[in-house]
Amino acid sequence: MKDSLTSPQPHTVEESKEPNSSRRFWLKRLWGGGLVVLGYLLSPLSWWNDLFFNLPFAYGLGYVASYISPKIFLPAAIAGYWLSNIAGILLMQLGIGEVLQNKTQERNLKKELLAGVASSTLYSLAILGLIYFHILETPNLGLENPAFSLNALLSFGSDR
Repeated sequence: MKDSLTSPQPHTVEESKEPNSSRRFWLKRLWGGGLVVLGYLLSPLSWWNDLFFNLPFAYGLGYVASYISPKIFLPAAIAGYWLSNIAGILLMQLGIGEVLQNKTQERNLKKELLAGVASSTLYSLAILGLIYFHILETPNLGLENPAFSLNALLSFGSDR
């Protein structure tokens, strides 16, 4: 019988792939962490993100859309603001999936995106409901003034 300490043992497949597997594992975690941070910066979970990320993006989208028609500046800016918040929630969801998923298994990106858009939309509707029923108060922006007319801002078909 040969001594197991003196005779070379063949390496198993798992042992030979361990350095690459470990490196891939940490790169995946780093990538997922980066997605979480970027998503947090865009999401409505951070109170200061609007000034630095969401409003400039929304204004830029509205500005570009205003080249098509000046009347669509505000709707495009609102859509850009909503999209930046949705993108933040989706990026956080994808990043957390990368960080917490231990095994390399097939992921259904379409299913994950649909779930993210659905949960983000439900979040938006919940916030609107809280504001509508005065559970969540908003700052007084002077919108209660009778001189303010939402129709004047969103006059798509009229000649202002």
